[in-house]
Amino acid sequence: MAQPLFRAPAGTRDILPPASARRRGLVRVFADLADRSGFSLLESPIFEELGVFQRLGANNDVVTKELFEFFDKGDPPRHLALRPELTAGVCRAFAEHRPTPPWKIWYSGPQFRYERPQAGRYRQFEQVGVETLGTDDPHADVEVVGLGVRFYEALGMRQVRLLINSLGDSESRPAYNAALAAYLQDRRGELSEQSLVTLERNPLRVLDSKREQDQPVIAEAPVMADFLSGASAEHFAAVRAGLDSLDAVYEVSPRLVRGLDYYTRTTFEFVADALDTAQNAVGGGGRYDGLVEELGGPPTPGIGFALGVDRILLACDAEDAFSGTAPPVEVFVVDVADGRSAVVLCDRLRQAGLGVDRAFDGRSMKAQMKRADRSGATVAVIVGPDEQAAGTATVRDMRPGGGQRQVAADDLVAAVTELLTGGVQ
Repeated sequence: MAQPLFRAPAGTRDILPPASARRRGLVRVFADLADRSGFSLLESPIFEELGVFQRLGANNDVVTKELFEFFDKGDPPRHLALRPELTAGVCRAFAEHRPTPPWKIWYSGPQFRYERPQAGRYRQFEQVGVETLGTDDPHADVEVVGLGVRFYEALGMRQVRLLINSLGDSESRPAYNAALAAYLQDRRGELSEQSLVTLERNPLRVLDSKREQDQPVIAEAPVMADFLSGASAEHFAAVRAGLDSLDAVYEVSPRLVRGLDYYTRTTFEFVADALDTAQNAVGGGGRYDGLVEELGGPPTPGIGFALGVDRILLACDAEDAFSGTAPPVEVFVVDVADGRSAVVLCDRLRQAGLGVDRAFDGRSMKAQMKRADRSGATVAVIVGPDEQAAGTATVRDMRPGGGQRQVAADDLVAAVTELLTGGVQ
């Protein structure tokens, strides 16, 4: 009886080469930029106690509908959840370990949300991001936002817009929330059914609707800028001035809100115009000055962002940017003696820092040379019975017009390195 063919769960997928190499390359670009900006890598658990994520907002879809929850095998069992985002886990780590502020960290890894899969959105998805905790200096906001700007530039993306706004502070928000709720109630007859549900739970989130029916109402809604406290207005002005000094192009978007409830003051979003869809955000973030305290830590301001890898790569495809291919195999060892020479030569060349591959199963010279050609290798090192007996190898330049020569096995690394760095022979 045939065994069932198992497939990846709905909303997930296997990422095969060469797509996996491209993703790794994107993370490498981000990691290099973050490292050079003074951020250090944090690796946090993929699951946390459920309460960590409940701090994201009791009326938020991420908490009420999208968490992957489970109980462990403890006695009594603990209620856990796979992380739907990383900021809450970072703040939990800060509250637990109390590192010296400002704490600047970057991260990369999978998140999980039970939502409807669509282009660039999966139930398991990867993000990269940074967080700075322990300072409310507006220059910290500028550094974080500026890092995002430089990252998209490093990928060769030219159709990404930066939208910024201020959501105010504890002094500003109550009056604005009341004015917004009253306005939306007056015009509830013009809102979509989905926004009516959102209105009852969190009026601010109605502004995040992309549905066409809601747009006329949103366009005339009160804006937070009219309700900002003096301190919030001063902070936002300093952020804008800092971005101006970096020559970072941005748009003040007075109705911009973020999907999670913990944001205060600075909020921002990166939008890819190359994506022909309403869901064209490729990342965003903001301040969350009360989240660490919510998780049992001291009052600690914070600012950060998360960028979605899948949506970024879709935008790169639309712009024909960032091929992100892994460095090709530089050397391919062809062993038509007994295969044992390839074991030693591959190891020796790899220890010299070169990318090296080989064939297996005693294939013919013709089959191995085809494999060498497909690998993209610049150099083929060929060993047959004669070379094996003489302690030599044939070094062949695989580029058009390239020649070949025999070298002693002890001189192989130097000969191959010279060929790779010195051009066609």
